[in-house]
Amino acid sequence: MAQQRIVSGELIDEATLTVEDLARACSVEAGWVVERIESGLLADGSPYVASWRFTSRDLTRARRMSQLERDFEAAPELAALATDLIEENQRLRERLRAAGLVDD
Repeated sequence: MAQQRIVSGELIDEATLTVEDLARACSVEAGWVVERIESGLLADGSPYVASWRFTSRDLTRARRMSQLERDFEAAPELAALATDLIEENQRLRERLRAAGLVDD
């Protein structure tokens, strides 16, 4: 019987983006990013705009939200909710994969 080795770890994302970088990567204006943060739909955690930094996870979320808003003319709150559901689905699928219950 083959021995199965499980390795776990945490990906550390050292590179961060500014508001302008995030906006450019999402093809939106910087004001779009600021509005989503101030509404609590996209979070940085800092009250100071000048110190806002975003990770690749934030970039993925922002791109998904902007795409939903653009493609489906979705309200920002609806795009954020749909993004939350997509992210939760991905987390649950990953847990199933880690438990060996699905073969994707």
